[in-house]
Amino acid sequence: MASEIVVGFIGLGTMGGKMATNILKAGYKVVVHDLHRQSAGHHLQAGAEWADTPRALAERSDVIFTSLPEPADVERVALGADGLIEGIKRGAAYFDLSTNSQSTVKKIHEVFAAKGAHMLDAPVSGGPSGAASRKMAIWVGGDKEAYEQYKPVLDAMGDRASYIGAIGSATVAKLVHNMSGYAITCALAETFAMGVKAGMDPVALWEAVRQGVVGRRLTFDGLLDQFLPGSYDPPSFALKLATKDVALATALGRELGVPMRICNLAYAEMTEACNRGWQGRDSRAVMLLEQERAGVSIAADPEQVKQAAERAKSG
Repeated sequence: MASEIVVGFIGLGTMGGKMATNILKAGYKVVVHDLHRQSAGHHLQAGAEWADTPRALAERSDVIFTSLPEPADVERVALGADGLIEGIKRGAAYFDLSTNSQSTVKKIHEVFAAKGAHMLDAPVSGGPSGAASRKMAIWVGGDKEAYEQYKPVLDAMGDRASYIGAIGSATVAKLVHNMSGYAITCALAETFAMGVKAGMDPVALWEAVRQGVVGRRLTFDGLLDQFLPGSYDPPSFALKLATKDVALATALGRELGVPMRICNLAYAEMTEACNRGWQGRDSRAVMLLEQERAGVSIAADPEQVKQAAERAKSG
């Protein structure tokens, strides 16, 4: 029963404030804390209770959530003076919703485990609008039983809570997700700046490319056919032809005086892959260069990839 679980929530900012509101709406008893008590005003009016310190909050809570700006803030709230660790109940669970560092969550997890409590990394993705509407992914790493026990509370905050694996794995997923997005953003800035400088209306350009094969596909679905199974032969589209396309695009950038650092780097990568003798392999064979540098080899079971794709479609 929701009414029997006491939920502690620390960090009532742009994201946290909205998530705590949704937990209250779901009927849970909620104890809140923030550096600024005024941030909790409408939560207190809605029935939440105030705790003066993280320690006091932990003493009264069965499950705790933090949503804080920096790893140092999380570590201070969790392990500092009057921190959660000083008041955490044996068997209680603590989920950090912040975008954290893997080393920090592992450190906090170890300290909490020594006191018989669970710490799970649970970064979210959905932005302020998703935090308000509950259209939000919550990736969780740590003890699976603790995740399952408190999944109803997670479901009160987001519509896609999922267990990722051991402690720290959810943090890795969040960082890969965000870094991929920002890298793509920088690349799109280059290509669209080139297109507009070449005379196209930006909206017309967007509508045109949206109809292409890349435009129709979800970003990460581009990894399904070659990268994940490690299968680059026979090619869907040959590296030699893709490199020609990239050469033409970067040449246009030079003609127009548009600096295209990321796109030129992509061209250099693809040229190197061609020089390896991979011209006839699929264009995504260029991704093997980075696997070499990282010392990893990616070749998942094709059936496992297929099942993951089907789950993603139905999710």
